[in-house]
Amino acid sequence: MSDQIMQSQVAVVTGGSRGIGTAIATRLARLGATTIITGRSLTSMENVCNSIISTGGRCEAVECDLTRLADVERLANHVQRKFGSLDVLVNNAGVGAFATPLHQLPPEEWDQVLNTNLRAVFYTIRAFAPMMIQARSGHIINISSIASKNAVPNAAAYCASKWGLNGLSYTVAEELRTYNIRVSVICPGSTATSMLHQSGRDFGKMLKPEDVAHVVAMLVTQAPQSFASEVILRPTQKP
Repeated sequence: MSDQIMQSQVAVVTGGSRGIGTAIATRLARLGATTIITGRSLTSMENVCNSIISTGGRCEAVECDLTRLADVERLANHVQRKFGSLDVLVNNAGVGAFATPLHQLPPEEWDQVLNTNLRAVFYTIRAFAPMMIQARSGHIINISSIASKNAVPNAAAYCASKWGLNGLSYTVAEELRTYNIRVSVICPGSTATSMLHQSGRDFGKMLKPEDVAHVVAMLVTQAPQSFASEVILRPTQKP
């Protein structure tokens, strides 16, 4: 392991079984944090944890349906019982919908996108913020998208969820800063993940999941008197 400046800290990363979530969990573990990853595929998460543990990190996989409040509350209770507190919450889990104009979108697809990308973040903050308030410290980092800034045809549900996530993040930052809790939102541009595997764009020019993880590491190691409320991350070359 490299830098151990987060040695005594505990982090939860949602959607940690692949892509950006895996990169973030791996980076936080390299910094010394005990990292709990959540998702629906226990096998995939265990593979990630085994990889982190093999290099000297600490990782735990917890199966959790983030769209179910009871599941999220069970996750929070588990963290409280086992670790006593939570230092970092990274809301990374998300789904996309990029093929259908809004007037043709099935309502169940709208629900899936909004429930995963927005409602689940409400649930995790509702469950974990009291822990951070009690400790009077913590970081909440929400992974949004450049689609929260730009109109994307045939992606109205995804854009709506990410625009909503930004507004939620800015507001929660104001609510929690008095408790020394820092809330940030990261808006990556095109990133080489499975979500964009059929986009037809040049993967070689896209951001890598590790680029987003690097920003998370910067945010959680920032000097205590300040925080970046929003980071827009773009690839150097347009894909």
